[in-house]
Amino acid sequence: MKAVVQRVSSASVAAGDYSARIDEGLLVFVGVERGDGPADAEYITRKVGDIRVFDAGGRNFMRSVRDIGGQVLVVSQFTLAADCRKGRRPSFDDAAPPEMARPLYESVVVGLTRAGLTVRTGLFQAMMQVALVNNGPVTLVLESRKRQV
Repeated sequence: MKAVVQRVSSASVAAGDYSARIDEGLLVFVGVERGDGPADAEYITRKVGDIRVFDAGGRNFMRSVRDIGGQVLVVSQFTLAADCRKGRRPSFDDAAPPEMARPLYESVVVGLTRAGLTVRTGLFQAMMQVALVNNGPVTLVLESRKRQV
């Protein structure tokens, strides 16, 4: 599982009549790959909630989204599983099919909510318009398969 995490002043997502918005916090794009399981979702959930990317008292990267009372916008993004090494068109063979990806994506959302965070989401498998004000900019890539044990 891969996640792109952006520290934002605000972010929003829209798809047709649906929209969601957060103020200060994290915009998290989540891509589920073939072979991912509950442990991958748990890793991403824990990292997103605990990673220190916010400032405190003039010192950088001292506080987590939980520490600042921030919000999280979670958006599914299968294109994170793209392989662009060959040719000019990305291959999505490594992306998990929707019936496998949805429960793992949803477990990240549920895990962050259970951790006490205010969570908003995009719509799974929808074409969405995402807007954000990246604060920093700060953008991090998390990969569950590269975690240290």
